Amino acid sequence: MDQEDRIALFLDYENLALGVRDHGGGVAFDFRPIADALAERGRVVVRRAYADWSYFDEDRRMLTRSHVELIEIPQRMGASRKNAADIKMAVDAVELAFERDYISTFVIGTGDSDFTPLVHKLRELNKRVIGVGVEKSTSALLPPACDEFLYYDRLEGVDIPSPRVRRGRPTRLPSPEPLRVEPEPEPQPEVEETGRDVDVLAALVAQTVAGLQGSSGGEVTASRLKRTLLRKDPTFSESDYGFRTFGELLRHLAEQNVVELAEGPAKGDPEVNLPEHGEREEAFGLLRTVVRDLTGGDGTVPLSGLKNQLLRARPQFSEKKLGYRSFLQFCRAAATSGAVDLRWSPESDDYLLTAA
Repeated sequence: MDQEDRIALFLDYENLALGVRDHGGGVAFDFRPIADALAERGRVVVRRAYADWSYFDEDRRMLTRSHVELIEIPQRMGASRKNAADIKMAVDAVELAFERDYISTFVIGTGDSDFTPLVHKLRELNKRVIGVGVEKSTSALLPPACDEFLYYDRLEGVDIPSPRVRRGRPTRLPSPEPLRVEPEPEPQPEVEETGRDVDVLAALVAQTVAGLQGSSGGEVTASRLKRTLLRKDPTFSESDYGFRTFGELLRHLAEQNVVELAEGPAKGDPEVNLPEHGEREEAFGLLRTVVRDLTGGDGTVPLSGLKNQLLRARPQFSEKKLGYRSFLQFCRAAATSGAVDLRWSPESDDYLLTAA
Protein backbone atom coordinates (compact mmCIF):
# COMPACT_ATOMS: atom_id res chain seq x y z
CA MET A 1 0.00 0.00 0.00
CA ASP A 2 2.93 2.36 0.65
CA GLN A 3 3.74 2.26 -3.07
CA GLU A 4 0.24 3.28 -4.16
CA ASP A 5 -0.61 6.77 -5.37
CA ARG A 6 -2.55 8.92 -2.91
CA ILE A 7 -5.12 10.92 -4.84
CA ALA A 8 -6.86 14.22 -4.06
CA LEU A 9 -9.99 14.87 -6.12
CA PHE A 10 -11.30 18.40 -6.76
CA LEU A 11 -14.52 18.81 -8.76
CA ASP A 12 -15.69 22.05 -10.34
CA TYR A 13 -19.13 20.51 -10.07
CA GLU A 14 -21.10 23.16 -11.90
CA ASN A 15 -18.83 22.86 -14.94
CA LEU A 16 -19.14 19.07 -15.03
CA ALA A 17 -22.85 18.78 -14.28
CA LEU A 18 -23.90 21.47 -16.75
CA GLY A 19 -21.52 20.07 -19.36
CA VAL A 20 -23.10 16.63 -19.08
CA ARG A 21 -26.61 18.08 -19.16
CA ASP A 22 -25.99 20.39 -22.13
CA HIS A 23 -24.01 17.94 -24.27
CA GLY A 24 -25.44 14.60 -23.15
CA GLY A 25 -29.04 14.92 -24.16
CA GLY A 26 -30.12 15.70 -20.60
CA VAL A 27 -28.35 12.69 -19.02
CA ALA A 28 -27.79 13.21 -15.29
CA PHE A 29 -24.20 13.42 -14.02
CA ASP A 30 -23.09 10.25 -12.22
CA PHE A 31 -20.05 10.30 -9.94
CA ARG A 32 -19.65 6.50 -9.85
CA PRO A 33 -17.74 6.11 -13.18
CA ILE A 34 -15.18 8.68 -11.99
CA ALA A 35 -14.81 6.91 -8.65
CA ASP A 36 -14.26 3.55 -10.39
CA ALA A 37 -11.68 5.01 -12.79
CA LEU A 38 -9.72 6.56 -9.90
CA ALA A 39 -9.93 3.39 -7.79
CA GLU A 40 -7.90 1.68 -10.51
CA ARG A 41 -5.26 4.43 -10.32
CA GLY A 42 -4.69 4.72 -6.60
CA ARG A 43 -6.16 5.46 -3.18
CA VAL A 44 -8.43 8.51 -3.11
CA VAL A 45 -7.87 10.26 0.24
CA VAL A 46 -9.57 13.62 -0.49
CA ARG A 47 -12.84 14.17 -2.36
CA ARG A 48 -14.20 17.71 -2.66
CA ALA A 49 -16.84 19.23 -4.93
CA TYR A 50 -17.38 23.00 -5.29
CA ALA A 51 -20.69 24.62 -6.28
CA ASP A 52 -23.61 26.71 -5.17
CA TRP A 53 -25.51 23.67 -3.92
CA SER A 54 -28.86 25.44 -3.92
CA TYR A 55 -28.83 24.76 -7.67
CA PHE A 56 -28.00 21.06 -7.27
CA ASP A 57 -30.30 19.76 -4.53
CA GLU A 58 -30.82 16.38 -6.21
CA ASP A 59 -27.07 15.83 -6.67
CA ARG A 60 -26.18 16.38 -3.01
CA ARG A 61 -27.49 12.98 -1.95
CA MET A 62 -25.63 11.15 -4.72
CA LEU A 63 -22.31 12.81 -3.84
CA THR A 64 -22.77 12.43 -0.08
CA ARG A 65 -23.29 8.68 -0.52
CA SER A 66 -19.92 8.62 -2.29
CA HIS A 67 -18.27 10.47 0.64
CA VAL A 68 -17.60 13.65 -1.34
CA GLU A 69 -17.14 16.78 0.79
CA LEU A 70 -19.46 19.50 -0.52
CA ILE A 71 -17.88 22.98 -0.50
CA GLU A 72 -20.53 25.72 -0.63
CA ILE A 73 -19.86 28.63 -3.01
CA PRO A 74 -22.86 30.97 -2.54
CA GLN A 75 -23.62 33.60 -5.17
CA ARG A 76 -25.62 36.80 -5.28
CA MET A 77 -28.84 36.73 -7.26
CA GLY A 78 -28.28 38.03 -10.77
CA ALA A 79 -24.49 37.91 -10.50
CA SER A 80 -22.38 36.26 -13.16
CA ARG A 81 -21.82 32.58 -12.41
CA LYS A 82 -18.47 32.48 -14.25
CA ASN A 83 -15.49 31.40 -12.14
CA ALA A 84 -17.69 30.96 -9.07
CA ALA A 85 -15.56 28.13 -7.64
CA ASP A 86 -12.27 28.72 -9.46
CA ILE A 87 -10.35 30.72 -6.86
CA LYS A 88 -11.47 28.71 -3.83
CA MET A 89 -10.71 25.41 -5.55
CA ALA A 90 -7.28 26.57 -6.77
CA VAL A 91 -6.29 27.90 -3.31
CA ASP A 92 -7.39 24.67 -1.60
CA ALA A 93 -5.50 22.49 -4.10
CA VAL A 94 -2.21 24.41 -3.77
CA GLU A 95 -2.58 24.54 0.03
CA LEU A 96 -3.07 20.78 0.13
CA ALA A 97 -0.06 20.23 -2.14
CA PHE A 98 2.16 22.01 0.42
CA GLU A 99 0.55 20.55 3.55
CA ARG A 100 0.22 16.89 2.47
CA ASP A 101 3.47 15.62 0.99
CA TYR A 102 2.07 12.09 0.76
CA ILE A 103 -0.52 13.14 -1.85
CA SER A 104 1.13 12.32 -5.16
CA THR A 105 -1.76 12.82 -7.60
CA PHE A 106 -4.31 15.61 -8.00
CA VAL A 107 -7.46 15.06 -10.05
CA ILE A 108 -9.05 18.27 -11.34
CA GLY A 109 -12.59 17.75 -12.58
CA THR A 110 -13.39 20.61 -14.96
CA GLY A 111 -13.22 21.62 -18.58
CA ASP A 112 -12.41 25.27 -17.84
CA SER A 113 -9.10 26.56 -19.23
CA ASP A 114 -8.86 28.94 -16.24
CA PHE A 115 -7.54 25.96 -14.26
CA THR A 116 -4.54 25.52 -16.59
CA PRO A 117 -2.23 27.66 -14.38
CA LEU A 118 -3.25 25.50 -11.39
CA VAL A 119 -2.30 22.36 -13.32
CA HIS A 120 1.09 23.86 -14.22
CA LYS A 121 1.74 24.87 -10.61
CA LEU A 122 0.86 21.40 -9.25
CA ARG A 123 3.17 19.74 -11.77
CA GLU A 124 5.86 22.26 -10.83
CA LEU A 125 5.44 20.99 -7.26
CA ASN A 126 6.16 17.45 -8.51
CA LYS A 127 2.55 16.31 -8.40
CA ARG A 128 0.91 14.16 -11.05
CA VAL A 129 -2.24 15.80 -12.43
CA ILE A 130 -5.19 13.99 -13.99
CA GLY A 131 -7.95 16.06 -15.59
CA VAL A 132 -11.59 15.01 -15.96
CA GLY A 133 -14.00 16.85 -18.24
CA VAL A 134 -16.89 16.55 -20.66
CA GLU A 135 -15.45 16.33 -24.16
CA LYS A 136 -17.59 18.97 -25.87
CA SER A 137 -17.28 21.49 -23.04
CA THR A 138 -13.55 21.08 -22.33
CA SER A 139 -11.16 23.77 -23.47
CA ALA A 140 -8.47 22.60 -25.89
CA LEU A 141 -5.84 24.18 -23.61
CA LEU A 142 -6.51 22.01 -20.58
CA PRO A 143 -5.86 18.35 -21.64
CA PRO A 144 -2.29 18.96 -22.96
CA ALA A 145 -1.35 20.56 -19.63
CA CYS A 146 -2.25 17.42 -17.64
CA ASP A 147 -0.29 14.20 -17.21
CA GLU A 148 -3.48 12.32 -18.09
CA PHE A 149 -6.93 13.51 -19.11
CA LEU A 150 -10.11 11.44 -18.79
CA TYR A 151 -13.11 12.43 -20.84
CA TYR A 152 -16.19 11.74 -18.74
CA ASP A 153 -18.05 10.72 -21.91
CA ARG A 154 -15.65 7.81 -22.47
CA LEU A 155 -15.55 6.39 -18.95
CA GLU A 156 -17.00 2.93 -18.48
CA GLY A 157 -20.58 3.16 -17.29
CA VAL A 158 -21.33 6.42 -19.13
CA ASP A 159 -23.37 6.55 -22.34
CA ILE A 160 -23.07 10.04 -23.80
CA PRO A 161 -22.90 10.36 -27.60
CA SER A 162 -19.34 11.11 -28.67
CA PRO A 163 -18.64 12.61 -32.12
CA ARG A 164 -15.41 10.60 -32.47
CA VAL A 165 -17.05 7.26 -31.74
CA ARG A 166 -20.71 7.62 -32.64
CA ARG A 167 -20.89 10.05 -35.51
CA GLY A 168 -24.38 11.07 -36.43
CA ARG A 169 -25.95 9.48 -33.39
CA PRO A 170 -28.85 11.64 -32.23
CA THR A 171 -29.10 12.63 -28.59
CA ARG A 172 -31.51 10.60 -26.53
CA LEU A 173 -33.61 11.57 -23.59
CA PRO A 174 -32.47 10.02 -20.32
CA SER A 175 -34.34 7.27 -18.58
CA PRO A 176 -36.47 8.83 -15.87
CA GLU A 177 -34.81 7.56 -12.73
CA PRO A 178 -31.35 5.89 -12.71
CA LEU A 179 -28.22 7.97 -12.27
CA ARG A 180 -26.14 5.35 -14.05
CA VAL A 181 -26.92 4.86 -17.73
CA GLU A 182 -26.39 1.37 -19.13
CA PRO A 183 -24.09 1.31 -22.20
CA GLU A 184 -26.25 -1.28 -24.02
CA PRO A 185 -28.44 0.33 -26.67
CA GLU A 186 -31.33 -1.96 -25.76
CA PRO A 187 -32.56 -2.85 -22.29
CA GLN A 188 -30.93 -6.05 -21.17
CA PRO A 189 -32.30 -7.95 -18.19
CA GLU A 190 -29.22 -8.50 -16.08
CA VAL A 191 -30.67 -11.16 -13.80
CA GLU A 192 -27.27 -12.56 -12.94
CA GLU A 193 -26.14 -9.14 -11.64
CA THR A 194 -28.36 -9.34 -8.55
CA GLY A 195 -27.03 -10.92 -5.37
CA ARG A 196 -23.57 -12.02 -4.35
CA ASP A 197 -23.09 -14.61 -7.04
CA VAL A 198 -19.81 -16.12 -8.22
CA ASP A 199 -20.63 -15.17 -11.83
CA VAL A 200 -21.09 -11.55 -10.72
CA LEU A 201 -17.79 -11.79 -8.87
CA ALA A 202 -16.03 -13.21 -11.95
CA ALA A 203 -17.30 -10.27 -14.01
CA LEU A 204 -16.15 -7.78 -11.36
CA VAL A 205 -12.67 -9.32 -11.14
CA ALA A 206 -12.24 -9.45 -14.93
CA GLN A 207 -13.35 -5.82 -15.32
CA THR A 208 -11.02 -4.68 -12.54
CA VAL A 209 -8.00 -6.53 -13.95
CA ALA A 210 -8.72 -5.02 -17.39
CA GLY A 211 -8.99 -1.55 -15.83
CA LEU A 212 -5.74 -1.91 -13.87
CA GLN A 213 -3.86 -3.14 -16.93
CA GLY A 214 -5.24 -0.31 -19.03
CA SER A 215 -4.59 2.48 -16.51
CA SER A 216 -1.11 1.59 -15.30
CA GLY A 217 0.33 -0.91 -17.74
CA GLY A 218 2.23 -2.64 -14.93
CA GLU A 219 1.76 -6.09 -13.48
CA VAL A 220 -1.43 -6.74 -11.52
CA THR A 221 -0.68 -8.72 -8.39
CA ALA A 222 -3.26 -10.43 -6.20
CA SER A 223 -2.67 -7.98 -3.35
CA ARG A 224 -3.11 -4.99 -5.66
CA LEU A 225 -6.26 -6.50 -7.13
CA LYS A 226 -7.72 -7.08 -3.66
CA ARG A 227 -7.03 -3.47 -2.62
CA THR A 228 -8.71 -2.17 -5.77
CA LEU A 229 -11.77 -4.37 -5.21
CA LEU A 230 -12.03 -2.99 -1.68
CA ARG A 231 -11.81 0.58 -2.98
CA LYS A 232 -14.68 -0.14 -5.35
CA ASP A 233 -16.72 -1.88 -2.67
CA PRO A 234 -15.43 -1.56 0.93
CA THR A 235 -17.80 -4.38 1.98
CA PHE A 236 -16.16 -6.86 -0.40
CA SER A 237 -15.11 -10.16 1.20
CA GLU A 238 -14.27 -13.42 -0.55
CA SER A 239 -15.97 -15.26 2.32
CA ASP A 240 -19.34 -13.92 1.07
CA TYR A 241 -18.83 -16.11 -1.99
CA GLY A 242 -17.79 -19.22 -0.05
CA PHE A 243 -13.99 -18.88 -0.26
CA ARG A 244 -11.68 -19.00 2.76
CA THR A 245 -8.93 -16.84 1.24
CA PHE A 246 -8.51 -14.48 -1.69
CA GLY A 247 -5.93 -16.86 -3.18
CA GLU A 248 -8.48 -19.67 -3.14
CA LEU A 249 -10.91 -17.39 -4.97
CA LEU A 250 -8.32 -16.57 -7.64
CA ARG A 251 -7.45 -20.24 -8.14
CA HIS A 252 -11.16 -20.97 -8.66
CA LEU A 253 -11.45 -18.19 -11.25
CA ALA A 254 -8.30 -19.47 -12.96
CA GLU A 255 -9.89 -22.93 -13.24
CA GLN A 256 -12.92 -21.25 -14.83
CA ASN A 257 -10.57 -19.51 -17.32
CA VAL A 258 -11.66 -16.08 -16.09
CA VAL A 259 -8.07 -15.11 -15.15
CA GLU A 260 -4.59 -16.54 -15.51
CA LEU A 261 -2.15 -16.75 -12.58
CA ALA A 262 1.62 -16.49 -12.86
CA GLU A 263 4.49 -16.25 -10.39
CA GLY A 264 4.51 -12.81 -8.80
CA PRO A 265 7.16 -10.66 -7.10
CA ALA A 266 6.54 -12.29 -3.72
CA LYS A 267 5.55 -15.73 -2.52
CA GLY A 268 1.80 -15.97 -2.10
CA ASP A 269 1.21 -12.87 -4.24
CA PRO A 270 0.76 -14.16 -7.82
CA GLU A 271 0.45 -12.01 -10.90
CA VAL A 272 -3.10 -11.92 -12.31
CA ASN A 273 -3.82 -11.54 -16.04
CA LEU A 274 -6.76 -11.94 -18.37
CA PRO A 275 -6.52 -14.93 -20.72
CA GLU A 276 -5.11 -13.78 -24.04
CA HIS A 277 -6.74 -16.63 -25.96
CA GLY A 278 -9.35 -19.25 -25.35
CA GLU A 279 -12.73 -18.02 -24.18
CA ARG A 280 -12.41 -14.60 -25.78
CA GLU A 281 -11.71 -15.98 -29.25
CA GLU A 282 -14.41 -18.59 -28.71
CA ALA A 283 -16.87 -15.81 -27.83
CA PHE A 284 -15.85 -13.83 -30.92
CA GLY A 285 -16.45 -16.98 -32.99
CA LEU A 286 -19.87 -17.40 -31.38
CA LEU A 287 -20.77 -13.81 -32.28
CA ARG A 288 -19.66 -14.31 -35.89
CA THR A 289 -21.66 -17.54 -36.14
CA VAL A 290 -24.83 -16.00 -34.72
CA VAL A 291 -24.57 -12.97 -37.02
CA ARG A 292 -23.98 -15.24 -40.03
CA ASP A 293 -26.94 -17.48 -39.11
CA LEU A 294 -29.25 -14.50 -38.67
CA THR A 295 -28.29 -13.00 -42.05
CA GLY A 296 -27.84 -16.21 -44.00
CA GLY A 297 -24.22 -15.32 -44.72
CA ASP A 298 -24.80 -11.80 -45.99
CA GLY A 299 -26.67 -8.71 -44.87
CA THR A 300 -26.53 -6.91 -41.55
CA VAL A 301 -27.87 -7.43 -38.03
CA PRO A 302 -28.74 -4.57 -35.64
CA LEU A 303 -26.94 -4.54 -32.31
CA SER A 304 -30.24 -4.14 -30.45
CA GLY A 305 -31.45 -7.56 -29.42
CA LEU A 306 -28.32 -9.35 -30.60
CA LYS A 307 -27.19 -10.22 -27.07
CA ASN A 308 -30.44 -12.13 -26.53
CA GLN A 309 -29.64 -14.21 -29.63
CA LEU A 310 -26.20 -15.05 -28.21
CA LEU A 311 -27.79 -16.06 -24.90
CA ARG A 312 -30.15 -18.40 -26.74
CA ALA A 313 -27.16 -20.03 -28.43
CA ARG A 314 -25.09 -20.10 -25.22
CA PRO A 315 -26.97 -19.30 -21.99
CA GLN A 316 -23.75 -18.93 -19.98
CA PHE A 317 -22.40 -16.15 -22.25
CA SER A 318 -21.31 -13.00 -20.39
CA GLU A 319 -19.17 -10.26 -21.91
CA LYS A 320 -18.39 -9.03 -18.41
CA LYS A 321 -16.58 -12.26 -17.51
CA LEU A 322 -14.29 -11.55 -20.45
CA GLY A 323 -13.37 -8.13 -19.04
CA TYR A 324 -15.81 -6.04 -21.10
CA ARG A 325 -18.19 -3.71 -19.29
CA SER A 326 -20.80 -3.59 -22.03
CA PHE A 327 -21.98 -5.67 -24.96
CA LEU A 328 -21.10 -2.81 -27.31
CA GLN A 329 -17.50 -2.82 -26.03
CA PHE A 330 -17.36 -6.58 -26.62
CA CYS A 331 -18.63 -6.12 -30.21
CA ARG A 332 -16.05 -3.40 -30.84
CA ALA A 333 -13.31 -5.80 -29.68
CA ALA A 334 -14.70 -8.50 -31.99
CA ALA A 335 -14.64 -6.02 -34.88
CA THR A 336 -11.04 -5.09 -34.07
CA SER A 337 -10.07 -8.77 -34.12
CA GLY A 338 -11.73 -9.19 -37.53
CA ALA A 339 -14.54 -11.50 -36.42
CA VAL A 340 -17.27 -9.08 -37.50
CA ASP A 341 -17.69 -5.70 -39.14
CA LEU A 342 -19.35 -3.01 -37.01
CA ARG A 343 -20.64 0.36 -38.19
CA TRP A 344 -23.06 3.01 -37.00
CA SER A 345 -26.15 3.57 -39.16
CA PRO A 346 -27.90 6.95 -38.74
CA GLU A 347 -30.84 5.61 -40.76
CA SER A 348 -31.37 2.68 -38.39
CA ASP A 349 -30.32 4.69 -35.31
CA ASP A 350 -28.31 1.62 -34.30
CA TYR A 351 -25.05 -0.23 -34.87
CA LEU A 352 -25.10 -2.82 -37.66
CA LEU A 353 -22.96 -5.98 -37.68
CA THR A 354 -21.86 -8.12 -40.59
CA ALA A 355 -20.08 -11.47 -40.33
CA ALA A 356 -16.50 -11.06 -41.53
